[in-house]
Amino acid sequence: MFNQIAYQFHSTVHTKNMKKTGLLLLLIQVIVGCRLDAAGLDLSPAKWIWYPSERTLQNTFILFRKEITLDKDLVSAKGWVIADSRYQLFVNGQRVQWGPAPFDPRWQEADPVDISRYLKRGKNVIGCQVLYYGTGDGTSPLGMPGFLMNITIDGKEIITDGSWKSFLARSWNPGQYKRWYLRALQENFDARIFPYGWDTANFTETGEWIFAQELSGKAGKSSGSNGNSNYQLDISGNVDSQLRERSIPLMKENNVAVKQLTEAYWIDWKMPCENYFDMKVPHAFAASPIVPLPEFKNTTLTIAPNGGKAAALTFEFNRQSVGWPYFTIDAPEGTVIEMLVHEAHKPGGDVLINTHFNSWSRFICKEGMNTFSPFDFESFRWVQLHVHNFNRPVTISKIGLLRRQFDYTLEPRIVISDTVIQKVMDASVNTLYNSAQDIIVDGMARERQQYSGDGSHQLHPLYQAFGEARLPARFVSTFSQGITVDGYFLDSWPAYDRLARLQQRSINWGYWGSIVDHGVGFCMDSYNYYLYTGDRTPLQEAYPRIVKFFRFLQSMVDQKDGLLKVEDLGVTCVWMDHIAFKQQKHKQLSFNLYVSAMTGYSLYELSKVFGDTETAKQAKIFSENILSHCVAKYWSNEEKIFIDNKPWMEEEKEVRYSDRALATALLFHQCPGNDEKKSVEILKTFPASMGVSYPCNAVWRYWALAENGEVETLLSDLRNKWGNMPSVWENTTLQEDWNAGYDGSSQWSHCAVAPIVLLYQGLAGAKPLSPGGKKYRIFPQPGDLRLIDVDIQTLAGAVTFTSKGVKGSRTIFLNVPHECEVELWLDSRENIGLTVVEKTGKGITKYRVKGGSKLTLKLAYT
Repeated sequence: MFNQIAYQFHSTVHTKNMKKTGLLLLLIQVIVGCRLDAAGLDLSPAKWIWYPSERTLQNTFILFRKEITLDKDLVSAKGWVIADSRYQLFVNGQRVQWGPAPFDPRWQEADPVDISRYLKRGKNVIGCQVLYYGTGDGTSPLGMPGFLMNITIDGKEIITDGSWKSFLARSWNPGQYKRWYLRALQENFDARIFPYGWDTANFTETGEWIFAQELSGKAGKSSGSNGNSNYQLDISGNVDSQLRERSIPLMKENNVAVKQLTEAYWIDWKMPCENYFDMKVPHAFAASPIVPLPEFKNTTLTIAPNGGKAAALTFEFNRQSVGWPYFTIDAPEGTVIEMLVHEAHKPGGDVLINTHFNSWSRFICKEGMNTFSPFDFESFRWVQLHVHNFNRPVTISKIGLLRRQFDYTLEPRIVISDTVIQKVMDASVNTLYNSAQDIIVDGMARERQQYSGDGSHQLHPLYQAFGEARLPARFVSTFSQGITVDGYFLDSWPAYDRLARLQQRSINWGYWGSIVDHGVGFCMDSYNYYLYTGDRTPLQEAYPRIVKFFRFLQSMVDQKDGLLKVEDLGVTCVWMDHIAFKQQKHKQLSFNLYVSAMTGYSLYELSKVFGDTETAKQAKIFSENILSHCVAKYWSNEEKIFIDNKPWMEEEKEVRYSDRALATALLFHQCPGNDEKKSVEILKTFPASMGVSYPCNAVWRYWALAENGEVETLLSDLRNKWGNMPSVWENTTLQEDWNAGYDGSSQWSHCAVAPIVLLYQGLAGAKPLSPGGKKYRIFPQPGDLRLIDVDIQTLAGAVTFTSKGVKGSRTIFLNVPHECEVELWLDSRENIGLTVVEKTGKGITKYRVKGGSKLTLKLAYT
């Protein structure tokens, strides 16, 4: 049951030595920056501060400044910093860090900070640039403006209080409109009025720098307790809020060079270009190529004026990444640059790449040299600079990307003989670098929202390929915080999206509501955490909420057929997938099988872990009742298979299956009498009557086929479906849809990581069999691949798995770490001298492999 096998570790600290020795996951609880308990953090005597005001407009930037003097060489300067909504910290003009990680506004996480290397003897300046989103962002649902910091410098506390100076940075227009529904900041920056040098000791403050206002919020509570005016939402502070320590490491950052200048156009505007960028006015310009293409030598190019026309210069990078694009321009005062970014541009296609959710930022130059980078990070491969309003030659240089990634201790080791499949795996890894950062999101270029259900499939390779548990543990905590008073989960928490959907659905104004099936997936994710760690720490907060959700599921049962409804659910909705089902009512089978599986396995086992025997009993009974009603309504005794539209076949004049329903039935053995032959056949042959899920949910079909030995089908999909994705070859990423277009809203780096899940859990057949992963299964199915060489990360260390040769003459190498017993599943015809655990009725024999073993097995039938 592969959705039950997300491999998980304790909250751990990984030492650098482990990379060299191959030993993994030193079992020491991380004390600073990686705590997983719900203990609060109190930064007293620091005060929440803000710019003195009676209201704060959306997208307002405030600069905070504090001068300190050190009369001796420094030993240590460490502490904590938090701001709502985002901050950028500087010391003596040097960028220190950007944060915080997205949070539930009731349980904000402060970032650890170490400024020791930035300070010097004498006068120093700590500066913080804070952006308040105001009206909500994909990763910031709501909140109150505020800035809080407490740093101890050689035993002396430096705290935020009324002695700090504050400045309303009008170089960003306060109240600037949102980029789009789920991106708050449409950046418009004017360098001519920015107080350059404000974060250095030589800066002279003007009268616009005023003492900060101390807010009423407590230093042990979130900014929601501040009590300052929030006129957009008109909310009051939450007295039950809590400030916590950041539970994951800070993101790491590294510079990436641009590949080349790919296109250049002259743009002749028929109207002010601001009309176009504000309103997307059609037919607003005419364009002609710049011939020859400007010379881009040593990453520098010069553009001379051409009769008032604008220049559109399009650059590309080798692969898609997440981070801050940047460039330097020598230009006259008033020159304007719109920086546009895109995931998927086709040269010769759209001239202006303003086709991806208004992904542009505007910069207005001061005279001379300007270095620009947006405040918020982007996800892209293409960068376009639209340069206009210049009356002398401008020189553009130093174009690059400051990439941000989660600070994984390990990088996956994946070597496969097939070049196409290897490329697909490389794309899977790069996709994870882009989408699994401080929260688990579907795609960073669009809404950046944290989903369970299809989105949490990313947890599997985090455990098995990266050996990472801190980020999954934060996922468990933050997602669970999105429980409503009615008992269902906000499926993309923390995010603005679902709070807005509550309003829309309450008056039936829109289709999407809180997706109940993502809550079902989250319950599975939560038990997975325990299954692979034996650790209950982050689950102690989540479990009561899961039980409350179970009560909500019970309320969804329709007394007419004994099944949970999928239509007319009020504020909530059932999604499952958006292309696998022809009609909403066809989702009832898949959804109910899913709920039966979750309650009968995940919730049942999790309840026992917490000693909640009554809930365990109820969950098991509920699961069995739901399954029996699924059989009664949707199981065909003649065809021996579940049919999605069985009650309506005659009127619809067709038979409809779905990969999701059939896969769930196989994985959780829900077919009556275990009659599974027809289900496997349909999943394998892919008939037109079967609805097929979009890439994120394709993993369900692969799990089911792998468990039933259909590896040839899996390898065919890897080569011919995933291997033909343009995103794999152009962006080294996995796209959202099977067919993704250029120069539009398609996401080319999404959370569809089924291929890498399939590698570990299908081709290597790796899953833990006991809590904490002390007992691990390996079920190799390499098919026609001549080489698979991977490290499968476990709590005890890496299981090194290597398969060489072809069927009939194959060698499997296994290096099993100490304190990890492996159960090896092989074709019963193999002749090997290992201790037999069990012979199954499906031609598989299970063998015991002790921890510390190094095996070389010559196999004829695997």
